[in-house]
Amino acid sequence: MTVGIRAKLSVMMFLEFFIWGAWFVTMGTYLTVTLKATGTQNAGAYATQSFGAIIAPFIIGLIADKYFSAQKILGVLHLIGAASLFYATTIADFDKFYPNILFYMIIYMPTLALVNSVSFKQMKNPSKEFPPIRVFGTLGWIIAGIVIGFLGWEKSGSLVLTFKMASVASLILGLLSFTLPDTPPVKKGQKTTFGEIIGLDSIGLLKNRSYLTFFLASVAICVPLAFYYNFTNPFLNEVGVTAAAGKQSMGQMSEFLFMALMPLFFVRLGVKKMLAVGMLAWVLRYILFAFGDVGGNYWMLIAGIVMHGICYDFFFVTGQIYTDNLAGERFKSAAQGFITLATYGVGMLIGSYISGPIVDAHVVGTGHDWKTIWLIPAGIAAVVLIFFLLFFKDTNMATKPGLDIEEPSAQTKI
Repeated sequence: MTVGIRAKLSVMMFLEFFIWGAWFVTMGTYLTVTLKATGTQNAGAYATQSFGAIIAPFIIGLIADKYFSAQKILGVLHLIGAASLFYATTIADFDKFYPNILFYMIIYMPTLALVNSVSFKQMKNPSKEFPPIRVFGTLGWIIAGIVIGFLGWEKSGSLVLTFKMASVASLILGLLSFTLPDTPPVKKGQKTTFGEIIGLDSIGLLKNRSYLTFFLASVAICVPLAFYYNFTNPFLNEVGVTAAAGKQSMGQMSEFLFMALMPLFFVRLGVKKMLAVGMLAWVLRYILFAFGDVGGNYWMLIAGIVMHGICYDFFFVTGQIYTDNLAGERFKSAAQGFITLATYGVGMLIGSYISGPIVDAHVVGTGHDWKTIWLIPAGIAAVVLIFFLLFFKDTNMATKPGLDIEEPSAQTKI
């Protein structure tokens, strides 16, 4: 790649995740405080991510891969997205907000795969060239949180500005996309089946008892995961944490550290222990949230946020590597698509619709009984961990010789 193309791809990745991080983290607080939404409504709004994840493969498989250049579809989707995000700032009640955010997530989620397609097309060695560009995406998410915290939009009740900020960024990325290198459709003229789109070609992996255990655990662990994404920001703001969105960006910062340390841990621990440590981290994180406060136990809240690197990298990234190893060259793409659909589609969807009513059931006065709320996902994660330890038997499986541990795909990265 030339320096110019590398720079454009880096800016593309930065804006792609800056847009998402600009409104997604604090949406729960915005809905609760500004639109007076219930916990169930809040969870329903976050569930739109899952609907987007489920529908995205069809947009990519039936349209992007067959008819139009990826960078052009990327541009059109982000320009439409800019209008949708700006329209969100004019909505005063949840009933009108929900269909708009559902529409937005349906058109945004496919762009996660499109930015990857545009990037990979320009690379001769993606395993080496992609991570330095993809890291700008995580940086974009972090910067978005820092900006919100620095400007004090949570404290001042001005979170509507997050949607305006995201709208401007989406407009810029939409225009930039039309200047990106041409990425023509890869399956032009080819027939695509329903099974190919959702990755059913890899379903034979489920005949492996240990992989079936991992698959079920992956879906189940997304239930407590939904509690984190949906309610951490409202929780932190309610208990009095200042610049909560900025502090939450420390979770993404920890990803850099643990991603760098993963090869060392992977060789020493192997697949089963890595996955188990990741699930255990979810249990500990929610316990820290349950007993943390802005007084003497403030460190617990910060520790719970920083543990994001272990929670995500040790389980989801290790799971991607395990899936890649087991699937082999022929089915690896289908297998990754299938596990992504099952987790961030089905698993997170279930988690969203479970978490909302639980939060609503623990309203106390003008606040919530957060201790009880957080102990529930801690208990769910503990049950999943025990199930995994009992039935997953591939204790000695490690990576293939020379396997590169890459950045997780944009489709699954948060």
